[in-house]
Amino acid sequence: MITKFRWFAHQLFQKLWVIAVAFALLGLMTAFLAAFVGRLLPDGLADKFGADAVAPILTILATTLLTVVTFSLSVMVQALANASSSVTPRVTKLLSVDRTTQRVLSIFLGGFIFSLIGLIALQGGLYSKNERLVLFAVTVFVVITVVVAMIRWIQHLTVFGLMTDSIGKVETSAREAIQTRVKDPSLGAHMHEGGPPPGTWAVTGPAVGYVRHVDLEALQDWAKETDARVFVTAMPGTFVHGAAPLAHVEGGAGAGFDDVRNAFSIDDTRSFDQDPRFGLCVLAEIAQRALSPAVNDPGTAIDILTRAVRLLALWRTPGEEDLRFSRVHVPPLLMADMMADVFPAIARDGAKIYSVQIRLQKMLLALVEMSPEVFGPGAWRQSQDALARAASGDNLPGEMDSIRRVARAVATTANPGGGMAL
Repeated sequence: MITKFRWFAHQLFQKLWVIAVAFALLGLMTAFLAAFVGRLLPDGLADKFGADAVAPILTILATTLLTVVTFSLSVMVQALANASSSVTPRVTKLLSVDRTTQRVLSIFLGGFIFSLIGLIALQGGLYSKNERLVLFAVTVFVVITVVVAMIRWIQHLTVFGLMTDSIGKVETSAREAIQTRVKDPSLGAHMHEGGPPPGTWAVTGPAVGYVRHVDLEALQDWAKETDARVFVTAMPGTFVHGAAPLAHVEGGAGAGFDDVRNAFSIDDTRSFDQDPRFGLCVLAEIAQRALSPAVNDPGTAIDILTRAVRLLALWRTPGEEDLRFSRVHVPPLLMADMMADVFPAIARDGAKIYSVQIRLQKMLLALVEMSPEVFGPGAWRQSQDALARAASGDNLPGEMDSIRRVARAVATTANPGGGMAL
């Protein structure tokens, strides 16, 4: 798991204004460096390359980009509103930090700021002819960057905010979080199941919200300095409050727990970054909305089931544990919990839809066929619950026979010994 500083830097570079500030700094650096570089250029070179054209170019750039930025922001806001109403409000977080959208808008805004700085410097009489040539060269680079960004933006607008695009972003974010955990199941710490050992101190935090990041390296350093062991209770995605423990500490007599509290970043909402289960929860939300009577789109729910299986299948071959934080213990990520994040909601809201119920059973069967040891118990439990919901719906007797047949195959494959009976 990344340190708190790297995590903060990652969050910072997702902000729209970062690249815009970089362009503003480019404009300021050009204004100051042109005076030094211009002296090194031979006389007459500026006339040969038409450096006097830089002022009209900057004027066109500033006027055009102001309109483009305004239009692009309105498109982005509209796409976020549409995704919130038609997909789920949770997906707007991913759309707002979409890399292509952010880079394009940042380039437009940064190019506008750069052109303003250049015009101010020109009107202020800061440049000689050779110095104008330096500004002209940098302006050409900015124009090329803006043109490429416009081409990318036009292509991106054809899919941005649509249902498939939004679902794809959720799946991608969930895959990244799951793959990180698959490669390092214990996150470099000891795996600890069950509650903390007796005699430990509970460390609580004053904030109410969701844990978004845990700095295990900071916990390791603190535990090493105080000769303690830390049992993390609240992993990313956990809801905490004043009475909920963030961690339990064994040892560390006389040491304060402020450093332990500071290792936990808490916010109002969950994050996709280090919370593998959140992506599955959002996928389930999308399927639930698709299955609502107002939408009535079972095809989207079936698509979500396929994507969920694709994500869970990543857990077939977890990586080897790499112990880097010997004094920190973390709870395991249980497959049963991950399945419970996505399947029950779809089984409940699609109880009366045969196509959804039969696909759900087939997807569970696919999981147990891939790895009965990893997926068997959880898949069997979800299969039985979904079968009970389907039986209480309006499915025809023939449809129920098909559903029971696949559910029986799930039970048989999950436990060839016959311990899991229908």
